[in-house]
Amino acid sequence: MRWQDFGSSDNVEDRRGEGGGGGGFGFPGGGAGGLGIGTIVILCIIGWVTGINPAILIGGAEQMTGGREPQQERVGPQTRSQRSNKPTDENGRFASAILKNTEDVWSQVLPNQTGKQYRPTTMVLYTGGTRSGCGSAKAAMGPFYCPLDKKVYLDTSFFKEMERKFGVKGDFAYAYVIAHEVGHHIQGELGILGKVQSRQQAAGQVEGNRLSVRVELMADCLAGVWAKNSNDKYNSLEQGDIEEAMQAASAIGDDKLQEQSQGYAVPDSFTHGSSAQRMRWFMTGYKSGQTRSCDTFRAAAN
Repeated sequence: MRWQDFGSSDNVEDRRGEGGGGGGFGFPGGGAGGLGIGTIVILCIIGWVTGINPAILIGGAEQMTGGREPQQERVGPQTRSQRSNKPTDENGRFASAILKNTEDVWSQVLPNQTGKQYRPTTMVLYTGGTRSGCGSAKAAMGPFYCPLDKKVYLDTSFFKEMERKFGVKGDFAYAYVIAHEVGHHIQGELGILGKVQSRQQAAGQVEGNRLSVRVELMADCLAGVWAKNSNDKYNSLEQGDIEEAMQAASAIGDDKLQEQSQGYAVPDSFTHGSSAQRMRWFMTGYKSGQTRSCDTFRAAAN
């Protein structure tokens, strides 16, 4: 991907260096997306306090951890310069560039296709652990979107984790992850997350999981819409980029992750969708380039 041509976003908080991530007492993955039990308990408590269905918060904690255990948070003081300075390392510059391109694309696509003005999300870069509007953010949770503060949280070491644990690499695979989280922000801007929350509060566990899957597949589709429109306007894609996204989507399907962790898959417990579903919905968005093609709540998600 020709990300070096994108420029840098002004909506990045670089909190790396403020501390966090010492060796702590973790619990092996046993819940949604391979998250540690301790992390899930925290998210459930946050949901109870804030009134947000925990499935939304857990769904936001992306599931590419492969069972990595959460770490105790040790957050130190944060300087003004750490917040305001644009990243200078390659991972930070890459994340900032991808965010900038999503801003450029969605600021045109969203009004044109939905009549809604796009208000950009902020990306928080951190190391080990930090604070979010949804509670503690930890590297073990993977990248996630917090609907309370409308920010995307990313520990940039996650890119190495993708390669080490899943064999997934390539700049567009990493860009897909960021675009997926921005997709959740789009859902928030369109009022979808709030509606799903209301439905989940009246639903049982299985139906709540199914709604979470719909939310996640829509975010995959919106990432595809971004990729299509970015390439049409900026000629941003290179040969092999779409294959990288497909590899990433396949690697993080609920079925594949559950089979790797416990030897079998339990569809009723899926919160993000199967590998086939995630690949199909990304390609749905990429082929159409239209936000309306991403209505996973009316279409068959299989």
